[in-house]
This record gives sequence, structure tokens and C-alpha cells, in this order.
Amino acid sequence: MNREEMTMLGFEIVAYAGDARSKLLEALTKAESGEYDEAEALVEAANQCIIEAHKSQTTLLTKEANGEDLELSFTMVHGQDHLMTTILLKDMMKHMIELYKRGRN
Repeated sequence: MNREEMTMLGFEIVAYAGDARSKLLEALTKAESGEYDEAEALVEAANQCIIEAHKSQTTLLTKEANGEDLELSFTMVHGQDHLMTTILLKDMMKHMIELYKRGRN
């Protein structure tokens, strides 16, 4: 995998993670308004974006595990950062939605 391919894979991960992050923040807004079903649907949609990002990441990990020499790009590092913080946001969002539900009951 050359540097350009690595960069494109990094952009792919950034895009999926960014879509997931947007959905998660929208889910918080829905939960604040008491729209819990919509909030949970957005969390699930975000999770599907995260799964797609993981598929891109797995492509890279498989190549490295098979001994391919990979040329790291800053875009890939940025993508990994985006993905990990989005996963953390997803985990936190589940708890926050639950807290909003409890506060309304």
C-alpha cells in the first residue's frame, strides 16, 4: 500500500467517524427533547458508520499482519484519532440517553 492509498483510507475512516459523530450529537439533542426512540435510532445509525470505519481499519491491519510494508500518513493518524474519540462518544451517549430517560420519569 503506497502513501496515497494510505491517505485515502485515512480519509475514509475520518468520513465514517465524522458521520457517526454527527449522528451521536443529534441523538443527544433528541434525548434532551424526550425523543428517545429517535435518539436510540441515531445511535444505531452511528454504530453502522463506526462498523464501516472498522472495516477500513481492518483492511489496513490485515495488510500489516501479512507483512506488507505500510507507509504511515498523518491523515491515517487523524482518522484513527477520530474513530477512537467517536467510539468513546457512542459509549457515553448510551449512558446520557439513559440518564435523560430516568430524569423524565
